Parts: sequence; structure tokens; C-alpha cells
Amino acid sequence: MTAVETVEIAVKGMDCAECARRVQEAVAQLPGVESAHFLLSSEKLVVRLDPTRADLPAIRQAIERMGYSVTSSAIPSVAPMGGFARRMTVSLAVVFGVVLGLVVAGEWLGLFEKLNERIPFPVGLAIVIVGGLPIFRNVARAALRRQITSHTLMTLGAIAALAVGEWVAAAIVVVFMRVGDYVERLTAESARRAVRELIAMAPQTARVERDGVEMEVPASTVKAGEVVIVRPGERIPVDGEVIAGHAVIDQSAITGESMPVEVARGSHVFAATIVRAGSLRVKTLRVGADTTFGRVIQMVEEAEAHRADVQRLADRFSAYYLPIVVGIAAFTFLVSRNPLATAAVLVVACSCSFALATPVAMLASIGASARRGLLIKGGKHLETLARADVVLVDKTGTLTLGQPRITDVVSLNGMPPAELLALAASAERYSEHPLAEAVRSAARAWGLTPLEPEDFEALPGLGVRARVNGRSVTVGNRRLVPLPEPLPVVQQLEADGKTLLFVALNGEPAAILAAADTLRPEVPIALAELRGLGVQHIELLTGDNERAAAALARALGVPYRANLLPEDKIRVVKDYQAQGHTVVMIGDGVNDAPALAQADVGIAMGAAGSDIAIEAAHIALMREDWRLIPELFRIARRTMHVVRINLAFTAVYNLTGLALAALGILPPTLAAAAQSLPDLGILGNSSRLLRQGQGVDRG
Repeated sequence: MTAVETVEIAVKGMDCAECARRVQEAVAQLPGVESAHFLLSSEKLVVRLDPTRADLPAIRQAIERMGYSVTSSAIPSVAPMGGFARRMTVSLAVVFGVVLGLVVAGEWLGLFEKLNERIPFPVGLAIVIVGGLPIFRNVARAALRRQITSHTLMTLGAIAALAVGEWVAAAIVVVFMRVGDYVERLTAESARRAVRELIAMAPQTARVERDGVEMEVPASTVKAGEVVIVRPGERIPVDGEVIAGHAVIDQSAITGESMPVEVARGSHVFAATIVRAGSLRVKTLRVGADTTFGRVIQMVEEAEAHRADVQRLADRFSAYYLPIVVGIAAFTFLVSRNPLATAAVLVVACSCSFALATPVAMLASIGASARRGLLIKGGKHLETLARADVVLVDKTGTLTLGQPRITDVVSLNGMPPAELLALAASAERYSEHPLAEAVRSAARAWGLTPLEPEDFEALPGLGVRARVNGRSVTVGNRRLVPLPEPLPVVQQLEADGKTLLFVALNGEPAAILAAADTLRPEVPIALAELRGLGVQHIELLTGDNERAAAALARALGVPYRANLLPEDKIRVVKDYQAQGHTVVMIGDGVNDAPALAQADVGIAMGAAGSDIAIEAAHIALMREDWRLIPELFRIARRTMHVVRINLAFTAVYNLTGLALAALGILPPTLAAAAQSLPDLGILGNSSRLLRQGQGVDRG
């Protein structure tokens, strides 16, 4: 059996969701093509095909027959956000100004009527044909393929106006068809900005060392294992490991965190991050699309394919909308016998606004979130998150840092705690156990310097033993250092969910060291915000022991389940889903991968550099910051709020326009002007989502 391959084809000039649907259908009908999906955000047609049966030249010809060109992909240039906003504002002002001018000058003052009388009809006809020739040609091609577009209806409206001698009305229809094309391009460009801004951040060149010589080469030609040199102010072109140098790096391109981090030998660095100070020699591990930043770009591009239910509904409606309008126009003519009213009905219909209402908002939100370290894999996940009512949370590495910390040093023999801690750290100096590192870290925090141990002995499953400054020091669990009698302090520390290390000097119990995983400091506030957002149930799921889980759950005020295996977590998720809840699972993306995939929305914390986390989750947070969780909920709700406004505005606007046109109140000239306004309204409303970080409102 031949393996199915995926081919990406760059297509130029595609600005309308309805047009994209027609191209998809045309390509999908070709032999050997399994599916075709156009990504409006990145101007790509993604085709799944059987390479033994599919013909790539035939696919190219099918696209070109639809009036679009196949191009080689290139790095797009991106204008500053301020410039784009100004263009949008100017466009809105110009269009509304033109509409107002048409109302006053054309209709109220009778200018159109005078032009019809004074300019010969053949001249007016020539103006209409010359001005609308490119559009009329595309309409004719669509008609030959038995397809109806929004331009088809407007062309019929122009013909109807010409049939009754109203060439000015036909000319105005042509003008606003061209204006509508510009508005659609502007709207599509706003959807593409998210991906283009990300792509523009990727460095195109790299300085590599080959045969002892530094040379600048295209970043795509760097191979794994090669050494890349990065200087101050430059972007790191690869994912790799620092082998020499020290630098301060801005990782906001990956994590969204503006605070720079310091890196040195042994540190891992990511492509597209900026060296603010210092210089580095980096051993290349990953290049191009395989880097973490490359994966982010790919996920944002593919997010458009994961459509929300509301978007699929809008797409289905837009497919039926144009035939319905033709029926309304025919009914209008049969009842009123008024060709101008019929023309106005055909002209005022705007099907693209239905198709654009959801994707423009979703892509704006997904793109703005990606720049802040929130990788959302599709609009359907935002839609689901907006209605989520159950949040299940992993403990280790998610609520906590996953790093034990010494919280208590209890002396049992009257010696100062600092001296006991120094002896324990000295004995643990060469141990590789995580608790040994916690002891050493605590000693450093107390300003203590461990001594060199003698006769060091690691006892697997028990602890360590060594001679320190002439004393025999033993550090380990209760089996290695038994207590002569139960102590209340031991019971209290264990009740708090802490892990205990016992220290013995010359065989006598001397101290108790209590260790606990460290709760992320921002977690309590984040959980309070989630409750404030209306999340009904937050629950802790952990494979940790009952005491540790109970202590953390008590501190956070949430229920818990302990001693869970990965399959147990899946069962819990399924149980809540069976009760009709929409479940969000938050984990570290590694041992929680099955539960993340089972949940309605799986969120992975700290996914930067982790392929498993990025693949497993529906949403990946590129940095470990719990403040992003309630912000993510607000983004989802705000996005759906904007989508609902877009759809409601489009529906009301189109219904009002069709009714006024059918009743003869709205002339074809104003109907043509009105046709281009819904897209601008959608663009203006959705553009608010490009500013996600600037005061996210709660929708």
C-alpha cells in the first residue's frame, strides 16, 4: 500500500474564504488527491495525495484555472503594526466617506439621474465594461464551472441596471466590487499577520565555523553538530547547546517572557532568541522547521485547519446563502416587477462576511497568543475552553516546581541546626539523589560551606554514610536511622506531606531534615482567578502519596486524588466527560500525555524545547507561569465574544440590507456600497484581538 504524502503549495491572490472553498473542491476532485485544505493565514494549499496517482502539474493547472497563481514560498515582509492599523483606519474612513458622499450627492441631489441623462449610454456601457473586465472574466470562468460567487450576483445586478438604462448604477456596482476586493484583501492580510510576524522573526543567516574558518551561510544549510557563533544583538539561528561563552538572552520569541535569562556552557538555547549581551559558541542540535520556533510557526499555520464548530456552521451557511439570495431576487422581481429592486437584492448580498466572521477572529487571537508564549493549536480549542467548567491539575512539575526543598531542620541533640545541616551537606556532597541536591542547596542558602567527606558510601534505597571532620555522619530514611521512640514532630511533619531525612552522628540520631516539593508562588492567585471566571470544579490529580497530596490540596482548598497511574487519570477525565462536563487537563505534557489527549482541552506547562509536550497538548504554554492559565481562559472567552458579535452583526446587516433592497427602499448604488461594509466591520472588531496582552477583557 502506497503511503499518503502531504504537499504544501503556495498560492498567491487568495483573499476570500468562499474562493478558498472552491479551490479546495476543485483540487480534491483530481485523481489521487485524498484531501485539500487552504490555509488563509499562510497562503498555502495543503494537499494529501497518493504520489503514484496524483499529478502535481494537474493540481497547479486546476489552481490557475480558478484564477490564482502558484508561487515559490518566500519570507514575507511585515509592516509595523502601527502602519497596518493606520491603513485599516484610513480604509474605514474612506469607505464610509464614499458611502456618505453617494447618499448625499447621488441620491438626494439627483446627480446619478443627471449623469444618466447627459452621458450617452454607449459611453457609460464602455465605462462599466472596462472598469469591471477582470471581475467579469472571473465570473464567466466560475459560470462555466457551474459556480456562483458573490461577484456573480453583483454582476447580475449590474446587468439588470444596464437593462433598464441605468449605466451609472451599474458603474457604481463595479466600483464597489473593486472596493470589496480591496477590503477582502485587507481582511485576509490581517489574518495572515500573525504567521508573517512569526516567520519574520526567524533568522535567515548563520555564522558557522567550518574547517576553522568563520563564514556566513543561509540558516537552512546549517547541519546538526556544526558550531554556530552568535554575537551581541544577533538572533540565534538554531536550537543547540552552548559549548563556550556567556550571554544574556531575550527568549520572548519562544516563551513570551520579556525578562532576559543568563546562559553559559551546557545551557540549551533556542532559535529566534536574541543575544542581548555577550557572545556564544553553540553546537547545533536542530535547524529550521525542526527547531522549537519552527514547530511554533507550523502549529500556528495548521491551527486554521482545526476549525471551531461555530466556524463550520458559518461555512455551511455561506455555501447555501448565495442560492437563497438568487431566490429572493427572483421573488422580488415576480412580485414588484422592479428590475432595480431585483438588482439591489443581488448586489447587497455579502456571503464572504459569513465565512470570514470566525476565522479572522480566531487567527488574530491565535497569532497574538503565540507571540506571548501561548501555543493554541486551533480555534476549536478556544471555543471549547470558553465553556470549560472542570479543571483537573497534575501536581509534580505543574502545581509544584518538581524540585524538593528543605523546609525544616530539627535538632534532636541540642546542636545548632546550621552545624547539623553543614554536616549533612558534607556527607551528601557526592550523592546524585534529588534529596541530596536539596540538602546541598539548603546549605548554600544558609551560607554554609560543605567539608570534604571521607569514606563516602552510597546505600541504595537507604541513604549515605561518610566521615566528616572525624565524625561518622549518616543521612537517610528511617530504616537507615531508626528512632528509639516515636516523636510528635515526626508525626506533624509527615502529616504536612513532607519527606523526612534522618541524620545520625556516630550512630546516634541527631537531626531531622524535612523536604517538600515547592509550590509555584503564583498558583493560589491563579486558582482564585479561575474560580472568579466561573470554573465550577478544580481538582488535584497525582501519582504522589496520600499525605503529600492531602497537604497540598488542603493549602489550595481543592479536592484531590492520590496514588494515580496514568490510566487512572484518563479514567477520571472520562468520568467527568460522561457527566456532561467540559474538562480541561493541565499537566507537564510528559507523564500526563494520555490524560492531556483525552481531555476536551489539554494544556501543557513549560513546553519550550519539549516535543512530547507540544505534540500531546491542545494548548502549550512555552513558559512555566500559572498566571497564563486564567489569562488563557479570558482570551478564549473574549475570542468567542468577538466571534458572536461578528456573526450577529453580519446576520442582522445582511437581513436588513436584503429587506430594504427587496422593498425598493435601497437603490442598487447604495446596495453596492453597503455590500463592502460588513467585511470592514468584522476586521475592525477582530483587530481588537491582536492586542491580547494590553488589558485582556473578560468577554
